[in-house]
Amino acid sequence: MGCFASKNADTKASRAARWRSTGIVALRDSKLKTFPDEILELDRSVRTLDLTHNRIVDIPVEISKLINVQRLILAENLIERLPVNLGKLQSLKLMNLDGNRITSLPDELGQLVRLERISISGNLLTSLPATIGSLRNLVLLNVSNNKLQSLPESVGSCFSLEELQANDNLIEDLPSSVCNLSHLKSLCLDNNNVKQVVFCDY
Repeated sequence: MGCFASKNADTKASRAARWRSTGIVALRDSKLKTFPDEILELDRSVRTLDLTHNRIVDIPVEISKLINVQRLILAENLIERLPVNLGKLQSLKLMNLDGNRITSLPDELGQLVRLERISISGNLLTSLPATIGSLRNLVLLNVSNNKLQSLPESVGSCFSLEELQANDNLIEDLPSSVCNLSHLKSLCLDNNNVKQVVFCDY
């Protein structure tokens, strides 16, 4: 038994060393129910974190230690809410939260000013925070398959936005500010309740 324990410890240590040297933590399909503490101990070393397809419910507030993470992939878990200090991940460029149980996004999302791509399809969102308009570098916003009834007027301040996917929601009206999205190449609104289309004069 002692040999097994030391071997396990060696495996853990070598895994942590590999994560530290590459900056990539990939634990897809690992049957995780909680966010691993060993990841938090890596703090500044983590550049990419992929925990896709586990059973994680809570994201700890200590995730703010990962200040250099650029890609945060938490798709296909059981996450219900995000910690407010997520906004401290100032290096974040990509965030994938598809296929969870998230009902709302914190206002602090707007602090992620380097964010370029956010995908949060297949959740339970009923609204988006107005602070999303602070994401001036955002190129892709995917909020398909939620319960959104509208998009915030502030979305028109996401001046870099090229792709807005909002299929399968309950959206009735589009904010007139979408006409400010001069780089927009794709606007997807299939399976909504949109009654009137905004015509923009680009």
